[in-house]
Amino acid sequence: MAPKALATAPQMPSTIEAYLEQQQGQDLLRFITCGSVDDGKSTMIGRLLWESRQLTDDQLATLKSESKKYGTQGADIDFALLVDGLSAEREQGITIDVAYRYIATDKRKFIVADTPGHEQYTRNMVTGASTADVAILLVDARQGVVTQTRRHAYLASLMGIGQVVLAVNKMDLIDFDQDTFQRTLESFQSYAQTLGFEKITAIPLSALKGDNITQRSSRTPWYSGPTLMGYLETAEITAPTSDRLVFPVQWVNRPDATFRGFSGYVGEGKVSVGDEVRVTLSGQTAKVAEIVSMDGAMQHAERGDAVTLRLDREIDASRGDIISLSDKPLETTDQFEAILVWMSEDAGLHGRNYDIKLASQWASASITNIKYRVDINTLAHDASTQLLLNDISVCTFAISKPLVYDSYQHSKTLGSFILVDRISNATVAAGMITHSLRRAQNVHKQALSISRENREKLNGHKGKVIWFTGLSGSGKSTLANALEVELHAKGYRTYLLDGDNVRQGLNKDLGFTDADRVENIRRIAEVAKLMMDAGMVVMTAFISPFRRERQMARELIGEENFVEVYVSTPLEVCEQRDVKGLYKKARSGQLPNLSGVGSPYEAPLAADIELGVGEMTVGESVGKMVDILKS
Repeated sequence: MAPKALATAPQMPSTIEAYLEQQQGQDLLRFITCGSVDDGKSTMIGRLLWESRQLTDDQLATLKSESKKYGTQGADIDFALLVDGLSAEREQGITIDVAYRYIATDKRKFIVADTPGHEQYTRNMVTGASTADVAILLVDARQGVVTQTRRHAYLASLMGIGQVVLAVNKMDLIDFDQDTFQRTLESFQSYAQTLGFEKITAIPLSALKGDNITQRSSRTPWYSGPTLMGYLETAEITAPTSDRLVFPVQWVNRPDATFRGFSGYVGEGKVSVGDEVRVTLSGQTAKVAEIVSMDGAMQHAERGDAVTLRLDREIDASRGDIISLSDKPLETTDQFEAILVWMSEDAGLHGRNYDIKLASQWASASITNIKYRVDINTLAHDASTQLLLNDISVCTFAISKPLVYDSYQHSKTLGSFILVDRISNATVAAGMITHSLRRAQNVHKQALSISRENREKLNGHKGKVIWFTGLSGSGKSTLANALEVELHAKGYRTYLLDGDNVRQGLNKDLGFTDADRVENIRRIAEVAKLMMDAGMVVMTAFISPFRRERQMARELIGEENFVEVYVSTPLEVCEQRDVKGLYKKARSGQLPNLSGVGSPYEAPLAADIELGVGEMTVGESVGKMVDILKS
C-alpha cells in the first residue's frame, strides 16, 4: 500500500553530515543489498524509501515521470529508479555503481548501499560490504540460490558481516508458495554452514508489491517472522571495541610556524590529551598536547573521529606512519598471507609487482605464491597459476618495506588493503590479511663490511645495468655481446646475462606463459642487482615483453643505475631473420606464446636508448652506448 500524506514528508538533507546531525540521538545501522542481477535489490530499496515516507513531492513527481520513460513496470511506478542514478543504469535497467541512500524511522537511522548484481561489477559489492553491519541477500524465488548469490554470501562472510537477511523476493510470481521458500532457505543454509554467519534470517518478499516490507502480508499467513523493516529496526549492532590506538597519519598539518600536528582518523580505540603515543616504525614517543577537530579542541577522540594531534615535542612522522599508544605498540611485517579478490580484467601473476595501500601506508608488493582459488559453488580449493576477474584466492606477498599490520579478523583498519597497477594506477584487487609469515620475523638483513662503493673503487668504474629489450631476432644479444667486448677491452668488469643461457640453468624450471615470463624477469632483475652491487657493468638481453616488469627492474636496480635499450627492429624484419626458427614454429601453431605473435610485446614508451634497424651499424650503436655510460 502506498503511504498517505506524501505532501508532508520531511525534507531530506543534502549531505550525509547534515543527515546524521538531523538524526542525532538515534543509532545508525549500515546495511548492504546484494545478490544476482535482476533479483530486485533497487526495487526493494525504492519501496523502503517510499513506505518510510522519505520522498518529497518533487522526488515523487520525478519518479513518476521517469517511470514512464525508463520504467519496467508499465503504467506503475518503478521503484528501482529511486536508486539507479546513472543514466546507463536507467537505460539498461541494472545497477552498475554502488548507490548509497539514507533512511530514517522513529526507531533508527540507516545508510544502505545498493550494490551491483552483475558479475563484472563484483568489485563494487566489496566496496559496499566493507562498512556494512548487515547484508540483505536477495534471491529471485523463481531461480533460487545461484552462483552470484553464493559469491556475494562468501564475500559478505570475508568482509566480516555476521548478520544476513535471505530476502526471497518476487514471491508474487510463484503465488507465495511456502514450499519454494523453504527449499530456497534450506539450499542457502547448506551452502552457508561453513561461512561463520552469526545469524541468518529468511523473509519472503514482494518488493514490487510491498509484501512483508514494512507490513506483514496477508498473502503469507504461513510466515511468522519479522517484516524487513521490522528486522532492520531491531537488528543488534555490535560496535567493535579496542583498548589500543590505531591512528593512520594522513597529513602533516602546518598552517603556520607555530603549529605542527598530525591529521588523520582514529581507526581503533581512543586517544586523550596527555597520552604518550608512539610512531610505530621509528619508535619515537611523545605526549599528546592537544586534539583539534573542525569543531575545536577536544579532550578525547574515539574511533571514527577525524582529528589533528599536536604533540608536546617534535618527532619525525609523516603521511603513512601509524601512531599507537606507547604502552600498546603495533606489529609490523614485510611478508604475509591474504585472501585476495581480483577486480581487474588483466590477470594477476605470480612475481608481478604492484603498489599496496594499507591504511595510509604505501609500498611495493609482489605476489610470491598463489596458493589456491576458491570455487564459489563448492568452496573447494582449486590450484591456480593466475588471478582472473572476480577470482577469490589465497596468496602470499612480499613487501618492499615493513608495514604496520594485523589480521582482518582483528582489525579492518590494519588488515585490509588494495593493490594498484603501477602502470595504469587502477585498483586491481582488494585483500584481507590472514596472518604474517613466520619467515618475515626470522629473516634479517646482514650488514657487510665491504660496500658497493669499495668494490667500484677497486674496479675503477661504477656498477651499471644495461637492459636490452626487443622482439626475438631483433639483435639484442648481438648488440649486448658487442658492447661487452668493447667494455672489456677498455678494462671494465662486465657480465652478460642472455635469455637463452639463463633458461638453461637458473630459470630452467620456467616455461613461457605470462606468469613464467614475469617470474623470469623478476629473477633476472634480482641477479643483475647483485652483480651490479659487486661493481660490475651487467648487460641483460631478454625480450622482457611487459612494461610492468621492466619498470619493476628499473625501480629495484635504481633509476640512476639502469639504462633501458630498446632494439626496435620491426616484427616483419625479425621474421625474415628468424635465426632460431621460432617465428616459423609460431605461425604453424607449434609455439603459441611467442612474443609479438601469440603473446603481446609492450614496446617501451620512453627508452633511455632506442636502436633502430638500419639506422646505425653495430659499431656505431656500441659507441653510442659507451658514451652514455661515460656520462
